[in-house]
Amino acid sequence: MQDKAAYWIDRLQLAPHPEGGWFAQTYRSAESVRDGQLPRRFEGDRVFSTAIYYLLEGGDFSAFHRIKSDEIWHFYAGSPVTLYVIEKSGRLVQKKLGREPDKGELFQVVVEAGCWFGAAVDDPASYALMGCTVAPGFEYADFQLADRSRLLQEYPQHRKIIEKLTR
Repeated sequence: MQDKAAYWIDRLQLAPHPEGGWFAQTYRSAESVRDGQLPRRFEGDRVFSTAIYYLLEGGDFSAFHRIKSDEIWHFYAGSPVTLYVIEKSGRLVQKKLGREPDKGELFQVVVEAGCWFGAAVDDPASYALMGCTVAPGFEYADFQLADRSRLLQEYPQHRKIIEKLTR
C-alpha cells in the first residue's frame, strides 16, 4: 500500500504539510470577500474558497490544529481515516472518513471553524488520499498548530489522543 501512497505523492505533485502528511492546492477562487464583510476573527480579505489534495501515510498523522474557517474533508482512496475533533464545548468526537457507510464511514466530514482536530489512518500499513475544502479560503494566518502542553492544560480528559496527535 505504501507504493500506492508514493504513486499519488508523485502523480499529484504533493509536498510535505506542516501538520503532517502531503498536500497540493488544487483550487483558489479568483474572487474574494473584503475584510469588513467577514467575521471579526479574520484579518484582511479572504478568497471565497480553497481546496487541496491531502495524503496521509499510515505511520504519520495530521497533528492537532485549528483554523478560522469551516473545513470539509473528502475521502478518495486508501484506508479509512479517523478525525478526532475537540468541539468548542470540550467534547471529543470521532468522525470516520471512508467508503463503507455500513461501517459508519462517510465520504465527507465537516470540521467547524475553531475546533481543534487531527487525523490518523486506521490501517498503519496503508494510506489515505483525501481532499479538503475551506470557506472562506485557507490562509496560513488562520492556521494554529497545537502546542501539546497547552492543549493538555485545557483538555486533560483527552490526554491519550492529544499525546498521540501532537509533535
